[in-house]
Amino acid sequence: MRRKRNVKREIAPDFKYGNAQVAKFINYVMKAGKKSVAQRVVYDTFDVLEKKYKVDPLTTFDLAIKNASPLVEIKARRIGGATYQVPREVRGERKLALAYRWMLLAARGKTGKPMKEKLAEEIVLASKGEGNAVKKKMDTHRMAEANKAFAHFSW
Repeated sequence: MRRKRNVKREIAPDFKYGNAQVAKFINYVMKAGKKSVAQRVVYDTFDVLEKKYKVDPLTTFDLAIKNASPLVEIKARRIGGATYQVPREVRGERKLALAYRWMLLAARGKTGKPMKEKLAEEIVLASKGEGNAVKKKMDTHRMAEANKAFAHFSW
């Protein structure tokens, strides 16, 4: 074996909810290493979910992530001078990473409100199967379906 194996570190669950997924999401929200700011944003978001939308934050968050996680994606594969968009199944960890990224992009793309409210709104929309993150997932699925003919190029 030539290279060292990539060792996945175990992420400790967050201290308020005791949930590893929430801790991972906080890491995605974090910018420039400011974890306490990211924690405050996520916890305030969950408070908004409880008070304004009157839903359980953890179950809503889990459902939103599930609805925004793609099953297939397309990867560019170059074969003999031509580049094909080859549909591929998505690994479990990457599913979550894409879902987190898309939810944050959708929330950061909105204007005129504090981040906690934008993020809460996006989580509620995603849990209902709506919103920009779920739309992005549907677009990805549609592109994979359209390029199904090139599935035999997968590796």
